[in-house]
Amino acid sequence: MTNKTDFSINKKLKTLSLIAIIFTSLSLASCANQQSTTLYEQLGGMEKLELIANNFVNEIAFNEEIYRYFEETNIERFTEKLVEQLCVMSNGPCTYTGDSMAQVHAGMQITENHFNLTVDLFVAAMDKAEVPHRLQNQLLKEMAKTRDEMLYK
Repeated sequence: MTNKTDFSINKKLKTLSLIAIIFTSLSLASCANQQSTTLYEQLGGMEKLELIANNFVNEIAFNEEIYRYFEETNIERFTEKLVEQLCVMSNGPCTYTGDSMAQVHAGMQITENHFNLTVDLFVAAMDKAEVPHRLQNQLLKEMAKTRDEMLYK
């Protein structure tokens, strides 16, 4: 009797172990798929990047201190190139076709304070686009790589 009971328990344990292994494998595969998505995909693709860029233009328009840097700017081109740049920075399927940050900001003498204020406006634009803070931080990290090309030029 004991042998039959032991056999039944062992069979149930093996079945449970197999189920646990399958479940773990599926969970890991799911995590791997989530981790392999690009920031571009996590943000919501081109539609979300366009929304962020348009929100940012609106933020700039209502900020007298920063607007002066954009008074002579072709806003359509600026928005288009910003979307391209955000797409590239988030590992999207785009190619940036605009001028370098150093070229665009040459002669502007952007101060640390104005740079930081512009970052705040960009964060507000992402907030209005309902971008989660975790993704905002990832995008800002990529954007920060161009900081030195903008300040005091």
